[in-house]
Amino acid sequence: MNLDVVILAAGQGTRMRSNLPKVLHAVAGKPMLAHVLDSARALSPRQIHVVIGHGAESVRAILAADDVNWVVQEQQLGTGHAVAQVLPHTEGADQLLVLYADVPLLRLASLQRLTSLAGADKLGLLTVDMSDPSGYGRIVRDAADRVQAIVEQKDASPQQLLIHESNTGIMALPGAKARAWLTSLSSDNAQGEYYLTDVVAMAVAESLPVVVAQPDDELEVMGANNRQQLAVLERAWQQREAERLMAAGVTLIDPSRLDVRGEITVGRDIEIDVNVVLQGRVVIEDNVRIEANVVIRDAHIAAGSVIKAFSHIEGAQVGQACEVGPYARLRQGTCLHDGSKVGNFVETKNTTLGAGSKINHLSYVGDAEVGRGVNIGAGTITCNYDGVNKFVTRIEDGVFVGSNSALVAPVTLGEGSTIAAGSTITADVPADNLAFGRARQTLRADWKSSKPS
Repeated sequence: MNLDVVILAAGQGTRMRSNLPKVLHAVAGKPMLAHVLDSARALSPRQIHVVIGHGAESVRAILAADDVNWVVQEQQLGTGHAVAQVLPHTEGADQLLVLYADVPLLRLASLQRLTSLAGADKLGLLTVDMSDPSGYGRIVRDAADRVQAIVEQKDASPQQLLIHESNTGIMALPGAKARAWLTSLSSDNAQGEYYLTDVVAMAVAESLPVVVAQPDDELEVMGANNRQQLAVLERAWQQREAERLMAAGVTLIDPSRLDVRGEITVGRDIEIDVNVVLQGRVVIEDNVRIEANVVIRDAHIAAGSVIKAFSHIEGAQVGQACEVGPYARLRQGTCLHDGSKVGNFVETKNTTLGAGSKINHLSYVGDAEVGRGVNIGAGTITCNYDGVNKFVTRIEDGVFVGSNSALVAPVTLGEGSTIAAGSTITADVPADNLAFGRARQTLRADWKSSKPS
């Protein structure tokens, strides 16, 4: 079956009170429309059409993709009018699945149920039974429980307003009927718009079966029209991710205080404390412990490592049984080999730290190649930037760097060498040598204090 997906993304979202188009507001760090596109792609459709209007150029620029056909709705005249804009691009489609760009939590399983049930010859609706259906269209059925129509709240009678089965707007239209139905819509209603929901009555009039599927929970089909609703979606998404991680073998000290904003792959027996943020693509292997208030973005944490509190890791690789933090910052291009340690208030960037090496505290090591078994003392910095170019510092196996040293790149510290504390090193140090690079201490016995006696 040739499936085309139509995503409606033209609305202005005035209740967001934002210059940003509504569909670009984020849930879990990603625009709502991007979530819906992910769901659409998972169905392997023939084509994805996105109907845009308000902020069209911004939406298209931020979410540009080769598999998306962008269709501009110049005037926002209702959902039926919006779907009709894609008709010139749907020739040969057996089914049109209509989704909404501000409904980011919809699960693939719910969409698969709907599309399979409707097929190419039925009209399929995704409905939900709501305790409070205010604002939603109602599903009107006959005495035999067959769907007869969808009535929008503003057009509903008092009796119809008592119905709890509500329209989500998500619909699967038979491709052979879509053009005739959409071009026959009328705007003779309280809103003066072309309602997509009117195709239900058309299907009933033609004796075409109208079938209904439902999502697993109400939050799946909740949209965001304001920032309060956006916050509800965010918490629902985070709860879903927390449950997934716990089911995979992760202990969350408080599932409500974890934020996942990306694709997270986990092993077993991981422990994550409160207020941890995981962003981008993160891999966490077995027996890793992550303490409170840690941010990890686009990183790989190997088995048995400990990430201590308040550390930030971005674009880094952490080997097995490493220790990071507290208050450490591993920046892009950092690679810690097994058993190495980066301690408190240490920053690294574009640096490889060999197995068993340590940078315990208060240091900056950037653009460096550090060998095995190296000890870098407190207050050490690699002076890697001259204002125009960056240079590499090479520290070979077994080197000991004393505290408060400045290593001016490009420079190489040979295997087993020692750098005396407080040194400024500007030239290569041969293996097994002791290097001093500091001013000679001077004592003045005839010095008199200026303090009053």
